[in-house]
Amino acid sequence: MMAKVGRPMAELLLTDEERAELKRLARRRKTANGIATRARIVLRCATGKENLDVAEELGVHYNTVCRWRRRFLTERLDGLFDEPRVGRPRTISDDDVERVVDTTLHSKPKGATHWSADLLARDIGLSKSAVVRIWRAFGLRPSKSEAFSLSKDPQFVAKVRDIVGLYMTPPENALVLCVDEKSQMQALDRTQPLLPMVPTHPERRTPSYMRHGTTSLFAALNVATGKVIGKTFRRHRSTEFCKFLGEIERNVPEDLEVHLIMDNYATHKTEAVKRWLLRHPRFKVHFTPTSSSWLNLVESFFSIVSRRVTARGVHRSTRALEQDVRAFLDAHNEHLAPYVWTKTADQIFASLRRYCDTANQVRAKCN
Repeated sequence: MMAKVGRPMAELLLTDEERAELKRLARRRKTANGIATRARIVLRCATGKENLDVAEELGVHYNTVCRWRRRFLTERLDGLFDEPRVGRPRTISDDDVERVVDTTLHSKPKGATHWSADLLARDIGLSKSAVVRIWRAFGLRPSKSEAFSLSKDPQFVAKVRDIVGLYMTPPENALVLCVDEKSQMQALDRTQPLLPMVPTHPERRTPSYMRHGTTSLFAALNVATGKVIGKTFRRHRSTEFCKFLGEIERNVPEDLEVHLIMDNYATHKTEAVKRWLLRHPRFKVHFTPTSSSWLNLVESFFSIVSRRVTARGVHRSTRALEQDVRAFLDAHNEHLAPYVWTKTADQIFASLRRYCDTANQVRAKCN
């Protein structure tokens, strides 16, 4: 028999407390996988097995068993846990972060309306990437600007509560329909052929186009189901609107009351429309406050129409545009999903109150 060579393997003995802790680490689900493996290595070694046998049994490298056996013999349980790694020293101080945020929020660059990462980095003396990281951490986007409009409607509160109430607690045996028209939809043909999308390149089209007429889409969105009743007209007068109301009448069961949510467009308030509504008493009209089109959910549907039909479409005639709009309506109504309104009227008023308080503070500083 050939004698073994090399240093004799040090005996590994465990106390009862160490054995109990190692077993807990080895079987605990939330233990990191590496630490659990180390605990199993030590437990196997404590039974008197050779390092090679332990490696084969656990499916790890022989050197791995040797390393953790030695670590445990010298440091016991503490040796199974990784020490904090020494990383690159921090180069951006808290004062630098404060200067970036404060400058972004309370000043403007010379000769410009807002900061860019390049301008601010040059002004403060940091790298562009550092400025971008700080902006991202604090949710600052100087390049983005959004529009708003505060309603001056004297019945704003009552109208908001009325419409939000219809969205969140609709009446029984009734339909809530958001009605509006998307007017002046242009049939545009590009002056040169489109270049289709290919790997590494998006679709490309020329900025110049030729106009081939306009059409208007009248739509009524069923809030409960997402279904849209739509019809296109070349004009958008009260005459066409009354015809569209007749289209709604034909598509809604006769035993249901109909609540129409509409904006204050003049076409919706003509004498012809009023007479039509008097002849159809089951139709109840709810007008949104002035400058509050965001309350009408059909506007969300119109934005989808713009993105998927008109913005990138090529139409050589108004008829072609109308055909594509009708095809989109048919496809939309095949896969319905309800439109869910989640913000209560009180939450809306609280948001407006916070905005007005902020605006007043800014105005006071400017004065």
